[in-house]
Amino acid sequence: MASSARRRREWVALGFIAPALLGMGVFFIFPLVMTVYYSFMAFSLSTPPHWNEYANWKYLFGGDPLIGQATLNTLWFVAILVPVRMVGALFVSWVLTRARRSSGVLRTVYYLPALIPPVASTIAFVFVLNPANGPVNVFLRRLGIEGPGWFTSETWSKPSLTFLGLWVLGDLMVIFLASLLDVPIEQYEAAELDGANGVQRFWNVTIPNMVPVLLFALITGVINALQYFTEPAVASATAQGKATVGAGTSGLLGWPGQSTLTYGQLLYQRAFGANLMGYASAMAVVLFAVTAAVIAVLLRQFRALTPEVAG
Repeated sequence: MASSARRRREWVALGFIAPALLGMGVFFIFPLVMTVYYSFMAFSLSTPPHWNEYANWKYLFGGDPLIGQATLNTLWFVAILVPVRMVGALFVSWVLTRARRSSGVLRTVYYLPALIPPVASTIAFVFVLNPANGPVNVFLRRLGIEGPGWFTSETWSKPSLTFLGLWVLGDLMVIFLASLLDVPIEQYEAAELDGANGVQRFWNVTIPNMVPVLLFALITGVINALQYFTEPAVASATAQGKATVGAGTSGLLGWPGQSTLTYGQLLYQRAFGANLMGYASAMAVVLFAVTAAVIAVLLRQFRALTPEVAG
């Protein structure tokens, strides 16, 4: 009887999770398997696939002239954009916890830019940083400073996208603010009684309590940076005076001088511009593998740093 009841409970549980398992199989596992399969094929959307052995992989790791630049640019955004946004959001949220008056208004002001669609915010930011008549450079000229080219300069294009990321950090700010407000006040009081100053309380009380939230922000930030597409693509097109982002015109992507060409943009161009679906599948497999490896490393480090939380 006990065995029958247990089996019945297992079937009920399986019935409840069946829709999720079915969705995962149809929309994740099957596409992933087919992407790996197509990475060994040569085909386009208008022709049936045929086996071409390792040609796609050989071209990926030694033949594509843009893959190196796209990879370096993507790693730049992972190494710079993600930490800068996290530090900026943490600073803003910390300031808001100290605000006694108009804290609600300030929270709204900081969060509003995050509600703007990425395309609209990028276009607006490009116009604000227009080197000829943008408000920023006009203001700098009045101070006797010649502003940089921003999105028209190979040197300043990636930092300009980083400034854009700082402007729309409201999503991270809200999460960090909730985490800061959730830190037990008793721990601050105990640390203060032990003689800890403000910096010591921040590093020994605030940060340890925020580790899970910081890990979440880091993982999601790295994933988004590895797939960074919309903002650099729209910025490149807008800075050139183009109305659309065209996959068929590689010059639109990564302008100026391929300085903002990311891995995701190159994958998009190879798939829908050059119509190399098999090669794009190989690129997608590598992107998935790298993303999974990075997440695994971050989770392992998190467990090593905080075994009591991870357990």
